[in-house]
Amino acid sequence: MITIKEIAKQLNMSTTTVSNVIHGKTGEVSDDTLKKVQDFLAKVDYVPNINARNLAQNKSKIIGLALKARADKYDNLIMDPFVSELIGGVEETIRNAGYFMMLYISSDTVEIMRHVSTWNVDGLILFGMLDDDGIRVSEKYKKPIVCIDTYSIEGLKHFTNVGLNDEQGSYDITNYLIKMGHKKIAFLSDNTNGVDLARLNGYKMALSDAKISFRQSNFIKIRPREEEIQESLREICEKVKDFTAIVCVSDLYAVTLLAALADRGINVPDDISIVGFDDNMLGKLHRPALTTVHQDIKTKGITAASTLLKQLAGEKTPNQIQLPTHLVLRDTVKDLRSAAK
Repeated sequence: MITIKEIAKQLNMSTTTVSNVIHGKTGEVSDDTLKKVQDFLAKVDYVPNINARNLAQNKSKIIGLALKARADKYDNLIMDPFVSELIGGVEETIRNAGYFMMLYISSDTVEIMRHVSTWNVDGLILFGMLDDDGIRVSEKYKKPIVCIDTYSIEGLKHFTNVGLNDEQGSYDITNYLIKMGHKKIAFLSDNTNGVDLARLNGYKMALSDAKISFRQSNFIKIRPREEEIQESLREICEKVKDFTAIVCVSDLYAVTLLAALADRGINVPDDISIVGFDDNMLGKLHRPALTTVHQDIKTKGITAASTLLKQLAGEKTPNQIQLPTHLVLRDTVKDLRSAAK
């Protein structure tokens, strides 16, 4: 690769002039000189040595994105439309700011930190941290960190978490079902940790406010692993006969259930009402289209990346950023109010 020094020699210019043109510092460069240098750079197909420039600035211009995937849930985390859309928002923001993204996915926090701590990255975005994961990360990694949908940042006030008021979103969708005349309402998830627990709590609060008792049988657990999912769905489709509506913790599970019900001749919404949470592409494209809680997933990724960029620029950021949700009413909920009269 041709060097700045060699370019300057061939153009009979100073290395400072050539360097200024390459790095966009053209305020004191004449139009004629600018054109000569740019034409020559195009002719030799010059590519700046980013590593050398970053080394000189003591920056890598790389931001790490570490995703924790549950081993009992995902064979491929990126297949989840929520995760794909989230990564897209992060990557676009990082790229537009002149940074590069390094991605690492594992179900083991120790493994994540063993690799991440060796990266020469300027900052880190974490997704899916649970329990004491945040503390374990902070012990190994001292540069700026932003978390997404993390519920383990107690005592870590130097972190910023970007999330939702998940309890409120779940409360709102459950309350909508109650207003539509539903009283036998189940909640479907694969665990009771983190975001799933927050959404379960919102569902329970809506039942309590409506004087509807919650029983443990109201919680329906789905087993999402490939070798278990079909048997799990068979069991769930038997249980739905005891309810008029099911609040699913995500659109992914809602659409999975919709398909299983359709395969067994169970009609939605006439036989059972189904609602989700996220408002991703799956729910929009399914027929009947899914009633759900909307969150702007791409904006969540953009917000996380933008917040980290602010930290890298020396700005202070809040401990918590909560993005809004709202209900999207489509075609998977039956109105039972007239039947109750």
